This record gives sequence, C-alpha cells and structure tokens, in this order.
Amino acid sequence: MLLRGLTWLVLFQMLGTALNVLFLSMLPGPIIGLVLLFLFMLARGEVGEPLSVAASSLLRYLPLILVVPAVGVMVYAREIAADFWAIVGALGLSLVISLCFAGWLMEKLIRRQGRAREDA
Repeated sequence: MLLRGLTWLVLFQMLGTALNVLFLSMLPGPIIGLVLLFLFMLARGEVGEPLSVAASSLLRYLPLILVVPAVGVMVYAREIAADFWAIVGALGLSLVISLCFAGWLMEKLIRRQGRAREDA
C-alpha cells in the first residue's frame, strides 16, 4: 500500500515537473503536480487507501522539512533585521488584504447558500 501511494505522489510530481518544463515555467513543478493530484482526487471522488497511507507516513517527517527554512532565517538574520520594517509592513498589508478577501468571499458564499435553500 505504501509503495503504491508513494508511486502516485511521485508520478504526479513528475507530471507537474514535465508541465513546468514544457509550458508553465512560472509555477514550480511540484505545485502543478499537487493541483493535478487534487483534480484527480476530485474527479475520482475519494482519496484512496494507498494515497492516504503514503500521506500519513510522510506527515511524520514534516518537522524535518521545516528545519531548512528555519536555518535560512538564522543564517540571514542580519539581512532580515536590516529590512525588518519592510517585512513587517508587507506581512501586515498581506494580512489585511487576505482578511478582507476572506470576509468578502464568505459573504458571497453565505448569500449563495441562502439562495440555494430558498430554491429548494
């Protein structure tokens, strides 16, 4: 089961990388593969046991993947400190924009759900 699930994950990553090289150079290949895997699971209607087993076994090692960005932050601490206010401003602005968009989207979805209930 684990090997079959890992094969699916690697297959979609390779497919995404191929599409990245051929057509979509502005998006990373693994992200394209992730979107393709998501669309595949939506079309199929379920995740499937092999993929679920592979994903749960890989999730145990997620903290190890986060070590690399943490080391990068520590290595470039001086540069980050020099641009501290620009970083804080960009993060604050992106937070405000994201919250406004999420609120707007939630409002639209609530209205759509209300109309669907009235029609039913």
